Amino acid sequence: MDPLRCTRCLAAIDAQLLSDLRPLQEVAAQPAQPDPACQSWTGRFQRPSPPKLSPRKARSWRGSTVHPTKANCAPATSVAVESSRPPRRRDTLWPQLSTQQLLSVAVAVVVLVLAAHLLAPLPHGLVQFFATKPHWRVTSATGITLRSPFVFTSAPPTCPKPEQQVEFAGTFYTHTKRDMALAQEAQRVAAEFEFGPDHVRKATKEFIREMDEGLQSEGTELSQIPTYVTAVPNGTEKGLYMAVDLGGTNFRVCSIQLHGNTTFSLTQSKVAIPRELMVAKTSKELFSFLAKQIEAFLKTHHEDHYFSHLERVNTGDTKGHEVFNLGFTFSFPVNQIGINKGLLMRWTKGFDIQDAVGKDVCALLQAEIDELGLPVKVAALVNDTVGTLMARSYTSPGKTGTLLGAIFGTGTNGAYVEKLDKVSKLTSKSDAGTYDKSTGEMIVNTEWGSFDNSLRTLPDTSYDKELDEKSVNPGIQMFEKRISGMFLGELLRLALVGLLKEPKIPLFKDEDSSKNDVHSTTQIHDNSPIHQQWGLDTSLLSICAGDHSPGHRVIRQTLDKDYGISAVSAEDAEAVKVIAAAIAQRAARLAAVAIAGIVINTGRLETSSGTATTEQKTGIEPSRGQVDSSGRGDVPEEDVIDIGVDGSLVEFYPGFEDEIRQALREIPEIGDAGEKRIRIGIAKDGSGVGAALIALVAGRVEQAIA
Repeated sequence: MDPLRCTRCLAAIDAQLLSDLRPLQEVAAQPAQPDPACQSWTGRFQRPSPPKLSPRKARSWRGSTVHPTKANCAPATSVAVESSRPPRRRDTLWPQLSTQQLLSVAVAVVVLVLAAHLLAPLPHGLVQFFATKPHWRVTSATGITLRSPFVFTSAPPTCPKPEQQVEFAGTFYTHTKRDMALAQEAQRVAAEFEFGPDHVRKATKEFIREMDEGLQSEGTELSQIPTYVTAVPNGTEKGLYMAVDLGGTNFRVCSIQLHGNTTFSLTQSKVAIPRELMVAKTSKELFSFLAKQIEAFLKTHHEDHYFSHLERVNTGDTKGHEVFNLGFTFSFPVNQIGINKGLLMRWTKGFDIQDAVGKDVCALLQAEIDELGLPVKVAALVNDTVGTLMARSYTSPGKTGTLLGAIFGTGTNGAYVEKLDKVSKLTSKSDAGTYDKSTGEMIVNTEWGSFDNSLRTLPDTSYDKELDEKSVNPGIQMFEKRISGMFLGELLRLALVGLLKEPKIPLFKDEDSSKNDVHSTTQIHDNSPIHQQWGLDTSLLSICAGDHSPGHRVIRQTLDKDYGISAVSAEDAEAVKVIAAAIAQRAARLAAVAIAGIVINTGRLETSSGTATTEQKTGIEPSRGQVDSSGRGDVPEEDVIDIGVDGSLVEFYPGFEDEIRQALREIPEIGDAGEKRIRIGIAKDGSGVGAALIALVAGRVEQAIA
């Protein structure tokens, strides 16, 4: 029953009351003077004489009305109607009243009728006024007339309040009942990725143990490879250096001008490696191509220097002529036996040139450079993680050098500055090669992606197991498979697929469209990447972490646009967000294990002495930029422990560093005070700037040895 019907009820009551009042209104409106056709009267109504009727009709005569109207006062032409009933005298129906009395009676009746109409809602109104929850009530018109007035019951009939209508029904993102089963399952899966404080402490102790083991012997899980780089830059270095980077299908050539104030200028070019050279029959074909790209770069960007060198060579006057020191970033497995010597162990990334395996890659490149007569010397063989450490040390503010360079991107690795006497597997060798011993330090490439391959302390969920079993290198790089960007997206995919296989779990499933707040049934398209290995990119985790929109609309749009899952509900998006956050949090806490292990094991928390830099060997106190370089809090500059990081995870995932720091505080050897001393900064272009800086260090080492 709606409000319109209630209005009609009230109208019916009014109409009934008016019809009952109409006769009384006619009486009240009767004129005081009798009709001229009637018998006159004085003070009282006089009954007119009955008409003369024949005796035959006298018995059936019916008297006319007592009221003196024209009908009553007509000449005696009234027609008598025979009837078997006895005649009734109508003049006895009304008492003889005065005009004043009659009007008083009429007025009283009118007043009663109006009072009844006005006061009828009063009892219900009083109840409504004092009710706890007022609602609409309208008394029914049934039974309320002048002949049957004011019939009330204990509960008068009411018109119920109409239900509120939902405006814009069927539009996107309307509210639906939350499905708690999916939320609970998402929390259950997220709990599988928890890596609590006790686990962090236990893993840190294991990392330290493997660090020491790797420094003493070969073939350990943590490789701990000596790099022959014995000092890091401090930002005061000047000069023009070159770097080349063979990291995959592209070859990059750079020249770096160091300005001596922690800044630099970089010029670079990049060229794709032809497919036929990646599988050439001889190494000469590939390295000749690389040397020609260096030549082209010099002609384009250093024309004067290049042609000046050629002129000197032609005249035989090469004494004192400047030669570019070049850092060679070679991102393939090598056995490094000197700062510019490394034997290729095997090819990866689609390369397959058997002629080069076991040869010194620096010597192969230098031979082709010399054949072209270029003013370039391959001064250093560079690992990109070591380059990250060098680049950070040059650009970071502060008085001390950087302790650690770490990469948290597609892969993960770390290189740090170690005391030379602890690298016993190098110092005890008779054929270790030449290196500078004056600093007492050496940069060590940890290759920590293989930390704890035996899974003594690393977490190992069913998703980790499945990822490892289906990878190209099962059983190795177990630490990397739980941290790096290459694998985190796949872990999320496996967790979601696990929920999809459960028929009772409503992930990306709807019984009907009303269960979905976009009022459309969720669909996973046949070609959705969620069904393909490596189908989910780790960038989805960053999107989930950064989406604070109502209903997680950014996540839903991403799943629809990039992953073929349409009409994703808010509950679906929330479940994805919860699981993705747990995976990323575990990765950050594992990253803290590696950082903490190096900080603790190098003894930097117990001493204020920093890393040896290139200028300290000559007793120069380097002047750094005027930049606030303290750690997280009020920490003296000499107590700051500087760490350089690079990679998409640490750079773009929201809160990744915060999670690392939280885990660091949970380790007793570090705690709140130690964590405040750690300064984490972004280091860019380790394979470019870092390689050039290593070439600089290598050149100075060569001069020192000479």
